[in-house]
Amino acid sequence: MARQLELAGRDFGYEAVKIDYLVPERPAKYTPDFVIQKRNGEPMFIESKGLFDTKDRQKHLYIRKQHPHLDIRFVFQNARKKIGKTSNTTYAKWCESKGFKYADKGKIPKEWLEE
Repeated sequence: MARQLELAGRDFGYEAVKIDYLVPERPAKYTPDFVIQKRNGEPMFIESKGLFDTKDRQKHLYIRKQHPHLDIRFVFQNARKKIGKTSNTTYAKWCESKGFKYADKGKIPKEWLEE
């Protein structure tokens, strides 16, 4: 994804920002994979995901609740992968149900790069 950002001529930071959030009963830090500045000056945080396990999904719900203004998006290797062996919910469906933007096949959508 870094190469794609470079080829698109976009400045970016890789794991360049630390965002404080609280896991119940303990403080924690979140380090986004990529951060780019949107044309309006606001940051867009992009997470590159192969595996998106329960712990990681919960972490992002905590962050969303405590920092609702942050624009956190996911780029999955396979957005059709199910969140668990017995679940019908895919990574894509989880994002849609929780209000997160996402992309598939390990590529940042061109529209995101133009924001």
